[in-house]
Amino acid sequence: MESMMERLNEVTATGPRTPVADRSIGRILLDAGKLKAGDAERAMRLAKDKGLRFGEACVELKLVTQADIDTALSYQFDYPYLRAGESRLSEELVAAYQPFSDEVEALRALRTQLLLRWFSPERRALAICSPSRGDGRSYLAANLAIVFSQLGERTLLIDADMRDARQHRLFNLSNQFGLSAMLTGRMSGAAIEHVGHFRNLCVISAGATPPNPLELVSRPEFKELLENESQTFEVVLIDTPAAETSADAQAIAARAGGALIVARENKSRLEALGRLVGAIRSASAQVIGCVLNRV
Repeated sequence: MESMMERLNEVTATGPRTPVADRSIGRILLDAGKLKAGDAERAMRLAKDKGLRFGEACVELKLVTQADIDTALSYQFDYPYLRAGESRLSEELVAAYQPFSDEVEALRALRTQLLLRWFSPERRALAICSPSRGDGRSYLAANLAIVFSQLGERTLLIDADMRDARQHRLFNLSNQFGLSAMLTGRMSGAAIEHVGHFRNLCVISAGATPPNPLELVSRPEFKELLENESQTFEVVLIDTPAAETSADAQAIAARAGGALIVARENKSRLEALGRLVGAIRSASAQVIGCVLNRV
């Protein structure tokens, strides 16, 4: 007769059996130290007696919390996210900490539109631009990178705002080396940092602030970098400086081939948005659309 623990490996907490990982919710909770073998057997008996799912039985017995079950499900279905306090990543990364919120659902809807309208084997880079500082451009780029990685897309986020870099702070990276070092030949692929919690996500931070950021992103080396990384990554998102501070965003969009515009509700002015759209189009880049940030 099979043992209770052998049967535990066949139990799932909700829905169909795992399509990705070859482990049940019970095994994931055991491996994470959230359950002991004896507790798992108690939960199995209760699940059988009451016709509950294994996770529901664990919660009813107060062996784990619903948050523990949600986390286990995220591993089972290869959909990683974080719980508050368990990481040094900024809590501005709502896609990492609040994946089931309305805000992140909107990000997923945006992701779908970009997959339909832009990303393809021939077009893998996209600049994220906005007229002014404080529009939420870096915030959107970071969270959009996370939702792409959660979909399983190999995603690279490049912080090309070498004037007011933020991505290293959001992702808790050192920023000792980054894009500025790569474009001056002082660093190669070692500047690409993997975000440990998300196996499909890497970041190139801005690096040391150079005296000539516009010249660096206008060099052939930047275009070559995008072309090379597009061979490895399926999605390359580029955070840019505010358009009102420099022409960097226009140059970056030209190298990427396309740009997504970010406007902030009750802040961005139509005239500034019009100038930015015109500048990007004059650089022979395509404006994919505009996102209204209400955060």
